[in-house]
Amino acid sequence: MRKTLLYISCNSKPEKMSSSKTVARLFIQKFIEKNPDFDVEEIDLFKDYIPRLEYEYFAGRSALVEEKALKQLDDYSQKEVKRINDLCDQFMKARVYVIAAPMWSSSFPPQLKEYFDCVIQDKKTIKFENKKPKGKLNDLDRSLVYIQSSGGKIPVYTKPMLNRGVSYIKYISKFMGIKKTKEILVDGTGNTEEERLASIDKASNEIEKVMKSLKY
Repeated sequence: MRKTLLYISCNSKPEKMSSSKTVARLFIQKFIEKNPDFDVEEIDLFKDYIPRLEYEYFAGRSALVEEKALKQLDDYSQKEVKRINDLCDQFMKARVYVIAAPMWSSSFPPQLKEYFDCVIQDKKTIKFENKKPKGKLNDLDRSLVYIQSSGGKIPVYTKPMLNRGVSYIKYISKFMGIKKTKEILVDGTGNTEEERLASIDKASNEIEKVMKSLKY
């Protein structure tokens, strides 16, 4: 049975100019070499359309309107709800997720948060038990790899404070029930091409170790 690796890129730069996307592509290539039973699906959050969530799309907390209420919406809104559901269904289908993003203001570009707001849905990726949310994606072994680039070299003792993007990804992954989350940090890309290539090379050395730790 074929499995799916979902590659989510969140960087406006083309791949050859993006350190995080360069390392992500190398990770995917090595992963597929070792796991030929996987197919790769890709979504570019700077190019592919991610809807803005409007209140009329929802029937309740994290729950989109169902068929009867959906038909009461105008054509545009119906297409928006369908797109949100399609993004969520695609996310649910995957067994491995690779996210590539730069560090922006100690976090990540806003498109990534908008994307997660679409895929976190009641009765799909989460459920409510005694009014408390619980992840549903622990039904199968799934893993997420977050590949983040940053211009500066972040001291270890400041990473919990400055790397809020990594902290959020780990939290939201666990929130949905994904069993394994790992990061590859492409730190110190600097101001020169020499510095950038050195940081890419250093981060790439982490790929094999991270792959071995994943569950899928």
